[in-house]
Amino acid sequence: MAPHSGKFVVYLRVSTPRQGQSGLGIEAQRDIIDQHLNGGDWEVIAEYTEHESGKRSDRHRKQLKAALDHCKREGATLIIAKIDRLTRNLAFLTRLLEQGVPVIACDIPQMHNPAATKFVLQLMANIAEYEAEIISERTKAALGAKKARGEKLGSPAPEKGARKGGAATQASVDEWAEELRPIIEDLRAYGCDTLQKLADGLTARGAKTFRGKTTWALSSVRNLVRRLDE
Repeated sequence: MAPHSGKFVVYLRVSTPRQGQSGLGIEAQRDIIDQHLNGGDWEVIAEYTEHESGKRSDRHRKQLKAALDHCKREGATLIIAKIDRLTRNLAFLTRLLEQGVPVIACDIPQMHNPAATKFVLQLMANIAEYEAEIISERTKAALGAKKARGEKLGSPAPEKGARKGGAATQASVDEWAEELRPIIEDLRAYGCDTLQKLADGLTARGAKTFRGKTTWALSSVRNLVRRLDE
């Protein structure tokens, strides 16, 4: 691999503030980046650390936005230790790459052709998204096995848990809707002015409903549009 050169902005992410305070994962990410940049005429001009889940939408990733803005101002490259430090969501990554900021993920081979690099990044994000779905399925299977053995699941205070669960679901729906806002705006700009046209466009782009389906019913589009237009 040719030595690196130019300006770099480092982006580090941990899922919780507690992990950030303990340093869990942060130093390991720094070490990976330092080893990757070893050699060459390069300069790290800034470092941004995020304490957010990778599932959160763009508007919650304030440090990532700041890092991207810094790259644009300085003509720098964003560098991360692993692709999943950015996201496990392919649509999120695609929107990020469309901003035109060069991105290096240390766990992905670098290509001389920018288009090839973008393709590999999207491919790896797709794999990360698939891995997240597998983890989710394994968790569901483990909970199902516990239930079959007669073990109690859930909160010992169900009413309190239900209130928290309802608030969490509402927040998740809001985040999901915001992630799809750019796609809806783009489709409308191209003349998709009916629910059917929007449904066809969302399906064609591989966007997922809140339940994870890739085929959009008119009712799902109606609920999404109503939420975004409120």
